[in-house]
Amino acid sequence: MESTATELKNVALGEKHISLGAKMVPFAGYLMPVSYSGLNDEHATVRNAVGVFDVSHMGEFILKGENALDLIQRVTSNDAAVLMDGKVQYSCLPNDKGGIVDDLLVYRIDEKTYMLVVNASNIEKDWNWIQKHNTKNIEMHNISDQTSLLAVQGPKAILALQKLTDINLSDIPYYTFKKGKFNGVDNVVVSNTGYTGAGGFEIYFENEYADKMWNAIFEAGAEFGIKPIGLGARDTLRLEMGFCLYGNDIDDTTSPIEAGLGWITKFTKDFTNKAALLEQKEKGVTKKLVGFEMIDRGIPRHDYPIADASGAVIGKVTSGTQSPTMNKAIGMGYVPTAFSKADSEIFIIIRDKAIKAKVVKIPFLKA
Repeated sequence: MESTATELKNVALGEKHISLGAKMVPFAGYLMPVSYSGLNDEHATVRNAVGVFDVSHMGEFILKGENALDLIQRVTSNDAAVLMDGKVQYSCLPNDKGGIVDDLLVYRIDEKTYMLVVNASNIEKDWNWIQKHNTKNIEMHNISDQTSLLAVQGPKAILALQKLTDINLSDIPYYTFKKGKFNGVDNVVVSNTGYTGAGGFEIYFENEYADKMWNAIFEAGAEFGIKPIGLGARDTLRLEMGFCLYGNDIDDTTSPIEAGLGWITKFTKDFTNKAALLEQKEKGVTKKLVGFEMIDRGIPRHDYPIADASGAVIGKVTSGTQSPTMNKAIGMGYVPTAFSKADSEIFIIIRDKAIKAKVVKIPFLKA
């Protein structure tokens, strides 16, 4: 059943987006801005300057206690034991059927305190899954509804944001974070885990400071051409980097091995469904997630069939777009392993026509 507008949640800055003329759409149970000035303009702003995404719909859980790490180790695929304070790790929650409950970020605040950042559409599902495995009474807090999150992305993000904090942003390399004072507000988390490939930072703070933070960031970034950016450009930016989107490229039926996430699946520890995933790794999988570029004219879209040269359907597109940076159509999808090598010829069925494409290595956009 589709949510009606009255059932949708609003983020703290919802009225701000509407006042700025954003096109608002239902997304993961929230009313969210999908575009402001237009996708191509917003995309270019992030690649070349600095843009601000309101991603406050994301979920945040705090796990605390002696056995917090033990719980995280059992429910996630990556090895969180290697984390030091101030480090972040990309991981996933395997289910017990070979698929993925969600992908997430694990923040180590200290030895006994962690923050998990999960996808908006999966907040309740993830909470229940982790709680089900919480057999040692770890203290768990769902702070999603109290927390706002702004992703300030682009090569000039650091110049804009450094004006607002004494935290040395140059000391926050990729997949690390610091807590401190930002724009006069204490206990703000500033991290560098960007989903765009353009550099930048994520700012986590309590909802009550949302307007204050938004206004200060836009004032600080004015000289660099800062703009608000919607979820539409977030999707094209992440796709150019070949980053997976839960619900499209990974879900409850796709394994991390099939999705090319073997690098976040560490078999040096025990975790949910380890044996089955280890067997996949050792014996190989029958399908793989690949990136592809269109050779002939046509834009691939989610769920379009993928065919071989004979016209037999062999898979489907999970994500696809016209890349604004590269000015070519790109996509990702699952294909049989025999078609997963670079330069393999595949065809995307667009309006009943087979349009030629070729498999390429990701990221599509090379640094």
